[in-house]
Formats: sequence, C-alpha cells, structure tokens
Amino acid sequence: MTSTQQEISTADYDVVVVGAGPVGENAADRARAAGLTVAVVESELVGGECSYWACMPSKALLRPIVALAEARRLPGAREALTGRLDAASVLARRDAFTSHWKDDGQAQWVQGIGADLVRGHGRLDGARRVSVTQADGTVRLLTVRHAVVVATGSRAVLPDLPGIAEARPWTSREATSSATVPNRLAVVGGGVVGVEMATAWNALGAEVTLLVRGTGLLPNVEPFAGELVTAGLTEAGVDVRTGVSVSSLSRPAPDGPVTLRLDGGDDGSDELEVDEILFAVGRAPRTDDLGLDTVGLKPGSWLEVDDNCRVTALSGDGGWLWAVGDVNHRALLTHQGKYQGRLTGDAIGAVAAGRPLDTAPWGAHAASADVGAVPQVVFTDPEVAAVGVTAAQAERAGLRVRAVDYEIGGVAGASLYADGYTGRARIVVDLDREVLVGATFVGAGVAELLHSATVAVVGEVPIARLWHAVPSYPTISEVWLRLLEAYRG
Repeated sequence: MTSTQQEISTADYDVVVVGAGPVGENAADRARAAGLTVAVVESELVGGECSYWACMPSKALLRPIVALAEARRLPGAREALTGRLDAASVLARRDAFTSHWKDDGQAQWVQGIGADLVRGHGRLDGARRVSVTQADGTVRLLTVRHAVVVATGSRAVLPDLPGIAEARPWTSREATSSATVPNRLAVVGGGVVGVEMATAWNALGAEVTLLVRGTGLLPNVEPFAGELVTAGLTEAGVDVRTGVSVSSLSRPAPDGPVTLRLDGGDDGSDELEVDEILFAVGRAPRTDDLGLDTVGLKPGSWLEVDDNCRVTALSGDGGWLWAVGDVNHRALLTHQGKYQGRLTGDAIGAVAAGRPLDTAPWGAHAASADVGAVPQVVFTDPEVAAVGVTAAQAERAGLRVRAVDYEIGGVAGASLYADGYTGRARIVVDLDREVLVGATFVGAGVAELLHSATVAVVGEVPIARLWHAVPSYPTISEVWLRLLEAYRG
C-alpha cells in the first residue's frame, strides 16, 4: 500500500466523543454509565489541554511560588528561608504533574471505563458519522446510533502582526511547558493566562514586562481585583505597562532576541527587546478541520448550543450533535466543561432510553451554572476568587443591587495567616430578592472561600439564612460574618 492509499475500516457505536480532554472524558464516562457503547477520539494526548498545557502545569509552577511568598510574610518562617526559589526543582515538579507529557495513565482510564480509544484526527463525515485519520494514514469510519459529542476545546489566538512568524512567539502551551527560564520575557495580555504566567516566570528568574492594551488587569472581575494583582506583580518586580499594544515584531537571528515595536504607554518607550514573548490575548475554537461543512456548519466557528449542550444550528434530524467545553463558548473553564460533560453524558443516556431530559440523576439536564454562577480562581499573589456577576454586570442586567466590601485583613484568621495581610472581599446582593448574585475575594488563601460563595449564589440562599451559616473562628472565612454585618448596617 502506498503512502497515498487509505485502508478504511468501520465500526458502530452508540456515542462517539471527539476530544479526550477532561471534558470529553466526563461525557464518555456518563454515557458509559448509562450502558451505551462509546468511542473516544483523540489526535494528541489523552487528557487534553488541562493536563499538559494549562491547569495542571500552570498550577504546579505557581504553587511553590505562592507558598514561598506566604512563608516570607510570617516571622519565624521567614528566618528559616535560606535560599532562592530553585527553578530547576519547580520545573521538574511541573514535569511530574504532566506525566512528562505521556498519556499512558489517561489512556488506561478511558479503557477502564469500557470505552474504545481511537487515536487519530477525527472529523464529521456527514450526519452520525466520524472519520478518523490515524498516524499511518489509514482511516476508520465510526457510525453513530445516538450522539456525536464534540469536545475539541480551544486554541490560543495569535494576532496578525508584522514579523510574528519570524518572532516565533510563545502561546500558553510554551509558557507552561518551557524547559528553560528566559532572561527577559514580554507577556502580552492582562487576562488570567497573562497575569499567572507573569507571576510564574518572574519568580523563576525572568525579567518580565507585562503589556496590556487596556487600562488594567483582569477586566472581567471586580476592578479592585486587578488593582491588587497589579500591586502584587509590581512589588514582585514585574514591569506592568497599561495602555500599550504591540504593533510589530522582529527576530533576525533564529536564536537571537525579539524586538517589539510598541504603541502607547506613558514612559515614552517605543521598542522593547526580550528573549521570548508570550501572547495571551484570547482563544479560538478548534473546529477548523472538524468536518463541520459536511453537516452544513461553518468550519472554525464556535458551536452554539442549547442548555442541554445540543448544537442548535443543525436542521432536520440535528439532535444527534452535541458540543461541550470551550468549543461551545459558554464558559471557557475546565471545571465548567467537565460539568457540561457530565450533564451531556446523562442527557444522551436519557434520550437513548426514551426518557425526557428532566429526569436525570442530577435533576434537569440543563447547564444552568454556565450563566450567572461561574466560579473562577486566578492563582496569582494575591489570589483572586470570584463567582457570579460583578456589581457593574448586575446593574447592566437591570438588577437593583448593593455591593458590600470588607477588608479581609481585618479578620482575625487573616492576621494569623500572614502579617500585614492585604485583601478585600465583596458580595453583590440582589436587593429585591435579598440573595447573593456575585462574590469576589482577593488575598492569600482565598481560593478555599470560593465554593461556599458558589453554593450561596447557585442555591439563591436568602441573606436571612446565611446568618445561620456560622464561620469557624479564627479562620479567614469569618469574612462572611463581617460582610453580612456590613450589609445589615
């Protein structure tokens, strides 16, 4: 057989999941639990972006950095510190968390749930059909009785700038997997990836310049969060520049420095020379080569879905196509995608059994938490933890709200956590219903406050009932009591 020949084999399944990241894994697991036959298709590493280039490696990089920063704020612990952060050890620990970019364990998990793992590039091939081109060029055609679930995720966007190909910039993948620490790193973008990677590489020894087109960092959370993170980065040695954009790049020598041409900024500098540049300026759906055109959809587009995660744009018998995780653009977070995957797997099982979608084990098969109750943690120093809507977002939605703030450092548990604790908490209260619609915490260790806030927002717990959720003393969670006291006045 020549290299241009293709050997085609076929197989039938109840469900085919395209994408074996954590989102696709959850959808497959729940569909298998419903007794359906499942194939999972993956073109890269089983475990997906989160396991190898996002959540796990980035948090593995950041945890030693934050732990050291917190130790330096505690007398007694501070004096015990005798050296600098060891970059080689941090990178080695990061590598262990990614299983050294090998997916044997994840592949065994897929097989352990009773699903078939099909390696190769999966594409839709008309209704209820997925073709998989494998590494040797052979093609497997998978026909589907009930559902195809698209869980292909998203990829980092690179701007169309002069010289960008020559510059060979980092994306989030290189930023979380680099084996060496650059001497000078420019980070473009003030969102979550930008601030987390600026935190990490600065602490590992790089001279970091953070370039932000807007007026501040973390524009999608309460403004004070971005202000406190800016202060933390600046104190740590990061050069944070706002109102600045990159207009062009050049890298004449393959191993030489990158020169950035800048527009805007207050310091008058119009050029910046660095050893590497990271663009963290957005995500795009991985649907360019998914065969969407074979079912009347536009390649490269986000897949719009209903609250059950069924794709809405198909005509006729379109109920067979589902999309979960980043690719549907509802909430680009791993935990939200996994949530969608669980609901979708259950929903497909219900439909296959002829049951209505409101009889799922978890209640209705609707991804209601994707709207107005999405939690997120930014693992900077200080941490940012937020759920629901900001005060400004609530007002734009027409709600009559009141924002209540409290300085977390005023809580006894925070003063024990670290000397000079700096942080702030805010709850956003819907005055007509007297329930929380948003909460934001900024400070050391606040990530562990977030789930209680998420329960309060999702459960629409009345303020009057929250009074009876007594926080332990002396813990940082006592900030809940102080917030409610401030609200009562």
